[in-house]
Amino acid sequence: MKTERFPIWEADEYSYPGAFGFVPHLTGYLHGEDAEERPCMLVVPGGGYCYVSPREGELIARKFYGFGFNAFVLTYTVNALMNCPLEKQPMKDLARAVRLIRKRAAEFRIRKDKVVICGFSAGGHLCASLCVHWKELQDERFGGESARPDAAILSYPVITSGPFAHRGSIECLAGKDADAETLEYWSLEKQVTEDTPPCFLWHTATDGSVPVENSEMFASALRAHNVPYAMHVFSAGHHGLSLADEDWAAGRFCDPYTLEQIERAAEAVKSGKAEASEEVRKMLGISDDEPPAERPAEEPVPEVTVWPELAVGWMRKQGIVGTQE
Repeated sequence: MKTERFPIWEADEYSYPGAFGFVPHLTGYLHGEDAEERPCMLVVPGGGYCYVSPREGELIARKFYGFGFNAFVLTYTVNALMNCPLEKQPMKDLARAVRLIRKRAAEFRIRKDKVVICGFSAGGHLCASLCVHWKELQDERFGGESARPDAAILSYPVITSGPFAHRGSIECLAGKDADAETLEYWSLEKQVTEDTPPCFLWHTATDGSVPVENSEMFASALRAHNVPYAMHVFSAGHHGLSLADEDWAAGRFCDPYTLEQIERAAEAVKSGKAEASEEVRKMLGISDDEPPAERPAEEPVPEVTVWPELAVGWMRKQGIVGTQE
């Protein structure tokens, strides 16, 4: 496996007040043993739009690498201090990443017509946002390449800004005082069209953070617009299951490089260059009141571990992967 990091913006192209020197980037997991052109899996971890989860990055990329994909993980812009709405910046990051992969397809040995995005939780919202809003995202540098994914995998995705919303994600994205028009824009079940790419969704019925209704509403909208989709609802499991296997439970293959912006924000707060509420300081692990809570021990969830195989089977039906993958 060849692993390499690729910035997606030039320094003069990118600005976000809470970046603190961070620039969004891709980390590639690429086959180098032959000259075969392969389908691409672009992994977009979750984290409530306030961090990028390591447990939904490398682990997922390695899984799809094993299925024959060339894979990437996107470390995108987040609202680490929860004080500066992101608006469209993460979606611009993802659109640029898709275009960059297509622009450099020969170098990466990627099939330009087989680029799949795979998002988790808020990363699922980000992927679904690109699926419905891709037409409006212009790019002078890579304008010759389409930002439309060929398919999307949406894992326990945040979808709506309505009654079943994950409010923290929507507030990080749109702000606490977002008007009705803005909330409508980010309520993605209302934005599906016939040009939305095919989607594979999975969720657990007992998700206590992002209710399963999010996936159900998006699937209903896809069906209403004749967009190919599949949806799997597993009977039990908490939010954030990632692969739900032994590696996930043990924290293996969860390289924390996705936390770069969070680390830069924490340094800015500690040095007095930025202010943060006590809630944010606790999230950053720099609170004076109490040490950060230890992550509870996890156990694999066998019922859920099959979702990648189900997704590959569905992608085979969509023509994304062939019988040899």
